[in-house]
Amino acid sequence: MDIKVISKNVGQALLVSALFMFLSLIVSVADGKDSAFGPMMISFIITFTVGFFPFIFVRKSSDISLQDGFMIIVLSWLLSFIFGMLPYVLWGGEFTLANAWFESVSGYTTTGSTILTDVESLPRSLQFWRSSTHFIGGLGVVVFLLLIIPDASPFRKRLTNIELSSLSREGYRFRSIKTVHVIAFVYICLAVSETLLLWLAGMPLFDAVNHSFSTVATGGFSVKNTSIAFYDSPLIDIIVIVFMILSSIHFGLLFGVFATRSLKPFRHPVIKLFLGTIVVLSLLVTLSMKISGLYDHWGKALLDATFQVTSFISTSGFATMDNAALPAFANILLMYALFQCGCSGSTTGGVKSDRIYIVIQAVSRQVRQALHPSSVMRIRSGNHSVKDSEAFAAVLYIVLYLFILILSFSLLVFCGVETEEAISGSLSSLGNAGPALGSLSSMGNYAAQPSFAKFVYSVDMILGRLEIYPVFIFFSLIFRRNR
Repeated sequence: MDIKVISKNVGQALLVSALFMFLSLIVSVADGKDSAFGPMMISFIITFTVGFFPFIFVRKSSDISLQDGFMIIVLSWLLSFIFGMLPYVLWGGEFTLANAWFESVSGYTTTGSTILTDVESLPRSLQFWRSSTHFIGGLGVVVFLLLIIPDASPFRKRLTNIELSSLSREGYRFRSIKTVHVIAFVYICLAVSETLLLWLAGMPLFDAVNHSFSTVATGGFSVKNTSIAFYDSPLIDIIVIVFMILSSIHFGLLFGVFATRSLKPFRHPVIKLFLGTIVVLSLLVTLSMKISGLYDHWGKALLDATFQVTSFISTSGFATMDNAALPAFANILLMYALFQCGCSGSTTGGVKSDRIYIVIQAVSRQVRQALHPSSVMRIRSGNHSVKDSEAFAAVLYIVLYLFILILSFSLLVFCGVETEEAISGSLSSLGNAGPALGSLSSMGNYAAQPSFAKFVYSVDMILGRLEIYPVFIFFSLIFRRNR
């Protein structure tokens, strides 16, 4: 491993966080230097200094290796978590060391879980910083890094291929240089468009910016204790639903729609599965809510049910109501939504609809091949022919995902977490969603959870955001180097 290459590029990733800390400072100054000005200034100076430090000693560095790439990615995330917690720790309040770490990891991984019992008590600059961690994490710490690496850099392609999962790369029919710009273009366009629409719908501009940062990152941090329910506006609810769905779809396909001015990319079978799941679950949750007597009118029930389902399956975590009040059947459906989630190549977490589709096709092929042993059948995902090795990898990932869920659940129960909260909390954290069941519902928080439980949740968030394997490879490289 080349320490110079790793330190220089990790330093660039930290400078991205420093930039948004500086923007938070501007918000603080605009508010007359609120109570977070000092903590934010100190955090900015420390993060900028550490991020810039490698550039003083590393003038030129060699080409990146595969091992260096994995180290850069994982270290960029881990150090972003550490430096991202500085504003919280220095500000104080509810932010103990454990709580600040949890909030930082939740922000960067776009999970949206929080330990705060009163979000509105935070100064606006700290609220903006929370939303900024979503915005940075949604686009990806490393993707931000790639945007500032020159196009001629010999390791841009290698880092791009490592950062993007194999599932998501299939949808980008561009060179690696353009792939980064496609992701950034779609991401920023979604954020700007939603900000304008929310503002025009009556949401204050500051709130609109923060909520758009959270929505396009499918994160869920809000500047209000009651989330989107605070605004009590069907129009705002619909706007947020639309952008939660768009942010859950492969950015390459969204760019294709923009570039070709055609909805043909939406005919992809994975997109049909994802949208179809939202429709079916929304109708079932609506029916469950009506039968239980929670709602008198079908229209309001359908809107709230659609919002809840979209929020869970997109891993956004916003709320127009508390899912703790829903019937058990509705919550079971929402837990499935947390498992499947959105599409690869988007900002969502979870297993991803792509893997679910591949597994369904693989099972279907096995059944048909049992009936027609001599036939040759292939698994297809749109125009892409899925190799047996790719199908096996999808199945293996789901098995590994379930194993981590079981392990997390066991650890949480061991440290005293209620069974319902342990199951749903680990599922939500690994899926980077946020809300769960019981006290961890969409209107609840993680403040009362034991410190060890918060650590388990944060590890799940990290594994979910990095899609497990890069973390395993990182520790494998560390142990191999020690040996």
